[in-house]
Formats: sequence, C-alpha cells, structure tokens
Amino acid sequence: MTTSLKMTIKPMAALTRPPRTTIPYELKKGQNRLFHKLPSGLKMEVIEQRRSKSERENPPLVFVHGSYHAAWCWAEHWLPFFSSSGFDSYAVSLLGQGESDEPLGTVAGTLQSTHASDIADFIDSNLGSSPPVLIGHSFGGLIVQYYLANIVNKQTLGMENAFPELSGAVLVCSVPPSGNSGLVLRYLFSKPVAAFKVTLSLAAKGFQKSIPLCRETFFSPAMDDQLVKRYQDLMKESSRMPLFDLRKLNASLPVPKPIENSTNVLVLGAKDDFIVDDEGLKETGRFYEVEPVCIECVAHDMMLDCSWEKGAEVLLSWLCDLSKPENISG
Repeated sequence: MTTSLKMTIKPMAALTRPPRTTIPYELKKGQNRLFHKLPSGLKMEVIEQRRSKSERENPPLVFVHGSYHAAWCWAEHWLPFFSSSGFDSYAVSLLGQGESDEPLGTVAGTLQSTHASDIADFIDSNLGSSPPVLIGHSFGGLIVQYYLANIVNKQTLGMENAFPELSGAVLVCSVPPSGNSGLVLRYLFSKPVAAFKVTLSLAAKGFQKSIPLCRETFFSPAMDDQLVKRYQDLMKESSRMPLFDLRKLNASLPVPKPIENSTNVLVLGAKDDFIVDDEGLKETGRFYEVEPVCIECVAHDMMLDCSWEKGAEVLLSWLCDLSKPENISG
C-alpha cells in the first residue's frame, strides 16, 4: 500500500496578494496560508498546520471541501485537532473557491480534468515520498472517489502519470458514487417537504439568505445563530463560481470502480445529515466493500458542527490503526 513515510516538502508561495474574498478567513495560531502553483499557472490556496512533536512518522492529511466551502472549513477545528495529534495537515481550496484563482469559464472544473488532477499535482509536488491520507467532504468526497479510481486503473494498465498513491482515503458525508440524483429521487417520494427545502437551500442558494435554513441544511439545531451567521458569510464568500456543471457531472457518473481495493477507505456519515441520507451512506460503503460508520447527533458539516469532536475522534482512531507498522506495507 505505502512504501515510505519520509516527508519531503517542497516550498509553496506565501500570500503576497490582496485577498480575493471580502471576508477572508482569519487563520488560527500555527496555521499558514500558502499557494500551490498548478501546471495551468493558476494558484490553489492551501492552509497548512504542521504537527506537534510525534514519536512516530504519521502520514500527512490532505482535506478536500465540498460545494459552498473552502479550506477554512477544515481550519476551524480539524486542522488544529489533527496537527496536535501528530499529523501534518493541509486543507486545499479548489479553483474558484476561497482564496484560490478562478479558471476561465462559468464553472470551477470537473471531477477528472480539473479538481482531482489539481489535488494530485499538489500531492506529487509537495508531499513526495510520503503518501497522504486524502479526506473529502460532501462533493469533495466524490472528487476523492475519482482520485481513487485513477490510482488503481492507471497503475493496473501501466499508464504514465498515474495519480500519486495514498496511505488511505476518508469519505465524510460524501455524495455516493452514483451522484446525488438517487438522493433527490428518494427525498421527492419519501420526504417531499425536505426535498423542497434541500432544493431551495442548495440549488437556489436559499441558505445564503436564511439562518434557519442554513442551520437545517448544514448544522445541528443547537448551533448558535451568531456562529451560523459567521459560517453562512464564509460560505457566500467561498463559492465565487459553481464547483461543477451538475448536468455534465451526472453524465460522467457513476464513478469508476477501482480494479483493486489497494487503498484503505473509511466511509464516515452523520445520523442527522440533511443532505446525504442513510441509503446514500450505505451505497458508498457497498461500493468500497467497507462498513460505514454513522455518527449520532452530528449534522452534514461534521467538521464544523457543535459536536465536531465526535467525527474527529473516530477518524483519529482509524488513522492510528492505519499507521501501525503491521498495516504499512513496504
């Protein structure tokens, strides 16, 4: 699975330009905002937080956000948590999101030709011989799934420029491999009111104008109004252009099935997820032949919710098992 955990970090450009968002995310102690230059010449925002001293060399973690989010959503809680637990942590902002550059066109990119390739380029250029754990949330989970398919398919076929290998992959409240169409249909027939709210909130961007709707879509009922408003403002600023063209995206699905299950995968869901239902979580688990873990009393934005520690602790336990010598092939 992995061959070496020796860290070889190449330098990235520091922030030397005015922020692209009118409400830039203020970094926490120990965090740095850097920019990775892609082959296209565009620059991708990366918020990094290096680990505290650790007795063992853990794989680095690379976090990928979903729609209406950016690197900041991981920097709020999970980057401090995992860096203090001994993991170098990197959160990327996909093109057109957060402080990253905007590509030409009306959407930020696609699963294959832009987003997954950009992440692969970041990993190859900066993490070198230390295969990371790739962690994706919501639509970011779909990008991670495409990445997984490319690792195995390209290696098996002997093709050049395969995506760099991973130590593991984590799908957090992820859109399932078939996309979100099945979720929408199930909601229409079983929960028509919820289906209307999801469409209003996400497709019509109603969450940007309503604190109650934003809370219901992403967070637990106990989330404080002021905190919901803060995240609502950051979401507005984060998504300067759509992450995907959904029609083209759906035409490219389902995600290809990995030929070999060579990468350890954790499928992590939230019991109170308003977007990804239980059947969607089970579909993803079946696809990767793993038993999904569903966290009680947590909403879709597991990394920002009131009880963000619950998901973080489950993930940390899985990472610690993954990093044991007997689980590292060499």
